[in-house]
Amino acid sequence: MGAGTSPADPAPAGPAAEGPDAAAAAATGGTEEPARPEAGSGSTASGTAERDSASAEPGSTEPDGKASAPRKTRRFPLFTRDTARPEGGGRAASGDAPAPARQWPLLTVLGTAGAGLLIVALDPFAEAFRIGTILIGAALIAGAVLRWVVPAVGMLAVRSRFTDLVTYGLMGTLIVLLALVAQPQPWLDVPILENAVRFTIR
Repeated sequence: MGAGTSPADPAPAGPAAEGPDAAAAAATGGTEEPARPEAGSGSTASGTAERDSASAEPGSTEPDGKASAPRKTRRFPLFTRDTARPEGGGRAASGDAPAPARQWPLLTVLGTAGAGLLIVALDPFAEAFRIGTILIGAALIAGAVLRWVVPAVGMLAVRSRFTDLVTYGLMGTLIVLLALVAQPQPWLDVPILENAVRFTIR
């Protein structure tokens, strides 16, 4: 058939005949390791995600730009930048209720004390001063009872529950006692107070 190559002749040996993979293997000395299967790729990815989430700081920013939720704790921070809500200072009703319903404990105390002040100012009947003052003291005592019984009293909570109980109860009791022993013709006779007044006047 002349100088051409017959079909029965074997293919020429060499890197070009074995393809690009064989050429690369020959260039590296034939030490290339076979590709490992990626059977554990899913578990590896999940493990990496868990490590990333565990190492993230509370309140840090995630790669997509969203801030992660801060870690919830009952311990107060070392440095506070705002005023902490006192114990039991939440709404007295649900958030969708109108404002008067959410602050009904405070409005009850203020309404009773305001009625007492109005009676004292107008003096519409005899002993109006005494009755109005008793209403003011009763309003403070009612505030102490509400602070003790109701779990959330809204803006009626000023400090801790114990401090509010002592403040409202003590002030209300003193005002009522002073109204009862006021002269002339006191409604309550306390011999100890009479002796103290006589001793002071002397």
